[in-house]
Amino acid sequence: MTARHFLTLLDLSPGELESVIARAIAMKADPQGAGRGTIAPNRVMGMIFEKSSTRTRVSFEAGMTQLGGHALFLSPRDTQLGRGEPVEDTARVLSSMVDIVMIRTFAHAMVQRFAACSRVPVINGLTDDFHPCQLLADVQTFVEHRGSIRGKQVAWIGDGNNMCQSYINAARQFDFELRIACPGGYEPREDLVRANAGRVTIVRDPLDASRGAHLLATDVWASMGQEAEQEKRAAAFANYQLDHRLLDVAAPDAIYLHCLPAHRGEEISAELMDAPDTVIWDEAENRLHAQKALIEFLLTA
Repeated sequence: MTARHFLTLLDLSPGELESVIARAIAMKADPQGAGRGTIAPNRVMGMIFEKSSTRTRVSFEAGMTQLGGHALFLSPRDTQLGRGEPVEDTARVLSSMVDIVMIRTFAHAMVQRFAACSRVPVINGLTDDFHPCQLLADVQTFVEHRGSIRGKQVAWIGDGNNMCQSYINAARQFDFELRIACPGGYEPREDLVRANAGRVTIVRDPLDASRGAHLLATDVWASMGQEAEQEKRAAAFANYQLDHRLLDVAAPDAIYLHCLPAHRGEEISAELMDAPDTVIWDEAENRLHAQKALIEFLLTA
């Protein structure tokens, strides 16, 4: 049987995605019961990290342990990938020894090439184009606090980066309207916007994006690998901070999310980050539960 992969949200059907999120919520509610999952014990995950991580590494490693399995951390220094071995060769060998693979890297083509030669499921833990695991956690967080996201208004404030592009896919898969506020020159991929023109709109004013929104989301202005652009980006995004100015025009029960790590006082105000009613910390924890449900799905599909 051909392995199922999770490289973007489009790799699962809308029904499958909703099932994974429902399962994640059940796992979270019953950590000693449902939270232990149904996968066979002693399964092994190979985790390839070409980009540094806190939440991704801890959530996948802890998740595999809680499911009764084990996770192997592999950096470029630990593998022949770092010495120029073709991705395809590594995929063939590694997938003959482990049960599932998670990759966090730069080029999205790398995970695609790996998955094409892998005999086991491959999960995209983040690439420059997409961050689908974070969107599972984000949607789980909204469902937990506000119910179904179907038909809701969502505002993305900031850079048209991998998170923004994953929100575009989420708008399609979970059936919500997405308004993206970004300065000129920092838009998401044109092909993604064009393919989802019926539900995705780009605006320049973050207030326009936020009006009536049920969910507001943002991310850092300079992602990993863009550190040299920090000063230029800070100037371009100076008017794009997620703060009370935007929440004041959103829906009365709107929530706001940030995938972390955050720069307080830049893309999000310190006041919102530290507010007692913020759900950002629930969002961060939900990486663990959403990924456990995803792993279970892929290993039992």
